Amino acid sequence: MAYDDNNIFARILRGEIPCTKVYEDAHTLAFEDINPEAPIHTLVIPKGKYVSMADFAAKASDVEMGALIRAVGKVAEIKGVADSGFRILANAGDHAHQAVPHLHIHVFGGKALGPMLVRAK
Repeated sequence: MAYDDNNIFARILRGEIPCTKVYEDAHTLAFEDINPEAPIHTLVIPKGKYVSMADFAAKASDVEMGALIRAVGKVAEIKGVADSGFRILANAGDHAHQAVPHLHIHVFGGKALGPMLVRAK
């Protein structure tokens, strides 16, 4: 999957599409998912052009990497789920159903989320 400069997250970063910001710093932006799948469903994205976690791990600076992880923790604090528990998820590629070719980490919480995956038979 190649990076697409017109993906929805790139357009949000450029200010072309509005979002409900939760947190922002020099390297990351966190905002509410427009189709939440849990009471808390926030997306955390790097501001750089990275398609997936593998792409990010290979190309991002140490500062960018630290900022992304810290942003996830900040979102958990801001949304009030740091103590009660939350789940993070980053889909990568077709088999994981990645819909947008820009690395994004979902932060889910606000209720008991159940098992992570249904066991294969």
